Amino acid sequence: MFEKIQEIIVEVLGVEKDSVTMDSNLMNDLNADSLDALDIATQIEESLSVKIPDEDFAKFETVKDIVEYIENH
Repeated sequence: MFEKIQEIIVEVLGVEKDSVTMDSNLMNDLNADSLDALDIATQIEESLSVKIPDEDFAKFETVKDIVEYIENH
């Protein structure tokens, strides 16, 4: 699951794959803004056929938060 999320983040943010780890903070480490976060959420929903409510996605700080949410829902 991590690899797929990592791939989406790399595509949306244009960052190096090695810079996206489970502990990467979306805003602080990867310089994502709220529009980037929305784009990441949309790509995840389309790629993985899941629905992430906006209020849940807004709580995600790290890549690990996203991975754990998807694995548990």
